[in-house]
Amino acid sequence: MRLLGIAIVDIFLFLCKSGTAQRVKIRAAPDFPLHMFVKYKIPKTLLWVINLLLIFLLIFTLFRMAMFIAFRPKGVSLGDVLPSFLMGIRYDLRWISIVLLPVVLISYIPKLSPFYSARNKKWWTWYLAVITFIIFFFFAAGFGSYSYNRTPLDAGAMNFAEDFAISMKMMWQTYPMVWMILGLVVAVLFFRWMYHRSHWQVISRTDGKGIPHRKKYFIVASLVLLFFIHSSFTLHPLTRNDCFRFNNSFKSYLAINPIQNFFATLRLRKPEFNEKKAKEAFPVMAEWMQLPNTGIFSYRREIGPRSNGLESKPNIVLVQCESFSMYKSSMSGNPLDATPFFDSLSRNGIFFERCFTPHFSTARALFAIITGIPDAQLFKFSTQNTEALKQHTVIDNFKEYEKHYFLGGDPNFGNFNGLLQNIDGLQMHTGKRKDIPEVNVWGISDKNLFLEANQVFRQKDKPFFAYIQTSGNHRPYNRTIPASDTDFKRLFIADEQLRQYGFESLDEFNCFRYSDYCFRKFIEAAQKEKYFQNTIFVFVGDHGLAGNAESMYPPVWTEQRLTDEHVPLLFYAPGLLTPQRRTEVVSQIDILPTIAGMLHQSYVNTTLGRDLLDPNKKNNYAFITNTADAIGIVTDDFYFTRNINSGEEQLNPIRTGAVQYSAAQKDSARARLSVFSQAFFETARYMLMNNNKD
Repeated sequence: MRLLGIAIVDIFLFLCKSGTAQRVKIRAAPDFPLHMFVKYKIPKTLLWVINLLLIFLLIFTLFRMAMFIAFRPKGVSLGDVLPSFLMGIRYDLRWISIVLLPVVLISYIPKLSPFYSARNKKWWTWYLAVITFIIFFFFAAGFGSYSYNRTPLDAGAMNFAEDFAISMKMMWQTYPMVWMILGLVVAVLFFRWMYHRSHWQVISRTDGKGIPHRKKYFIVASLVLLFFIHSSFTLHPLTRNDCFRFNNSFKSYLAINPIQNFFATLRLRKPEFNEKKAKEAFPVMAEWMQLPNTGIFSYRREIGPRSNGLESKPNIVLVQCESFSMYKSSMSGNPLDATPFFDSLSRNGIFFERCFTPHFSTARALFAIITGIPDAQLFKFSTQNTEALKQHTVIDNFKEYEKHYFLGGDPNFGNFNGLLQNIDGLQMHTGKRKDIPEVNVWGISDKNLFLEANQVFRQKDKPFFAYIQTSGNHRPYNRTIPASDTDFKRLFIADEQLRQYGFESLDEFNCFRYSDYCFRKFIEAAQKEKYFQNTIFVFVGDHGLAGNAESMYPPVWTEQRLTDEHVPLLFYAPGLLTPQRRTEVVSQIDILPTIAGMLHQSYVNTTLGRDLLDPNKKNNYAFITNTADAIGIVTDDFYFTRNINSGEEQLNPIRTGAVQYSAAQKDSARARLSVFSQAFFETARYMLMNNNKD
């Protein structure tokens, strides 16, 4: 810190003296850096600004050190990330200079200086206090974002700001917001006291010294701050992409501060696609997807009935299950056995144990399932993009079916409603219910949602397609289970055992168990109705959750966050479907084509999804993308990831057991999956804007 102060002052004096000043020799002193500048007649305001710059730089550096201590990967030392800290100083100086530049520019006029009057001092210290509050808010959000997603705070946070009331209510019901806000206020008041004290120190050191208000010093100071904002010795300023030169995600994210990353990604919320790249990718996609080799750039295919299609026109009930992590469930072999009922269903249906979602988000899951396209718009939900809502969906093929959608709360959250209105004739069962109490911000309990759906189904005498979206297995975990459900018994598990098997708290564990309780209540009620015998129930997780999965799966699940996307997928229809347990890798986008293939009818598929039960299907894979600027492909053997900014690539074997791969095998797989992941990404981005409903 002292060396930085010396450097700043040296540059400043060099410019002010037009090259005539000698290098200043500064000795350590308790009140550094004030005492040694008085003889150079530097104006009081600029002395204060230098002090403030060092205070702010200390704040930014402490945040970066906290990030390193809390999240550093195994085997990474402080020396390894020193270049990240040095680059981080450049980002930090940019934003500190943006904060301090108004002080310098406005104080060019003496009457507006913080040292002109007590009122001016009051206004300027409150300005700094408000700025400090904003900085602390970004730091808290950045720390939370990395803790939850292993990604720095970015413009994707605006997805929730667009649903501000619901998001704030969820946070209020989940976290001790009063104490958190109080802590922020106390911290800000403390730093305001520091700004007052540094202001007083400047006065005590300069009083009676006859230091004039020299305007040329303010001009030079402004130029120095502008240089820090530019943060480069070339014409090209420092950008977000510069942090990716380390070719390592953690080092890159450690370098960039959350303020820089947030504002740099705001412009990336607009959908982007490149039709030329999508066309160039088509041969690769056609090979992997087994599309007809017609030479025409089109994903539209008309598919005839499968020979084993069901001619009984079965009802379809598709359940999107909130935060249904595979590794936390009984089906994974998790010893805590949180979902025994669903496990029993999986043994009596077609169960895919390695299904992956394209993204970590409820809104993106809804989009992927309905459209069959991964939501590859990195920093904004496509459900919130009006240009991407008019999508063709396989549901359009279910002409003779009534269509229903059930949600316990408000469908305007994430603009679910905008996408759902695209489905012709869809009947919505959402929002506040007259006779069913809400349990939290997400609306009624999942049990009541299922029982409401069952009441609707039992009255139907024609085929129906229903989409039920649960929301109970979500924060606030402590407000999800209604007190009226007295037959649900909470269990107590020691914290150490909870963490060992992937749960963050006892409330989360019991909330996950409550989901299983709700599934049981639904199926038990449905079994009593006549529609049950001719209904296919499809259950799929909308996304997973991070946590320790090492007791159930290879380390890559935990280390590379595959836990975020690994979910159960079950087709359950006793009497209609022969039970199977399938081990191949499949994707959430494959669900609707698979359902359509079960029905004895032709259908049009314009999606990237495939019929999982097609006997001719090959090439098992699932595409994954997220706001960490990474794209990837999961196959039966490997998980490949590529950072689209730095080009960093990783290939991790995912098979359980002592399977050994030669270097040549790994290189071959890496090269092939690198091409395929990029092709899938470009295709998905193109189709988001070009899969328009006819």
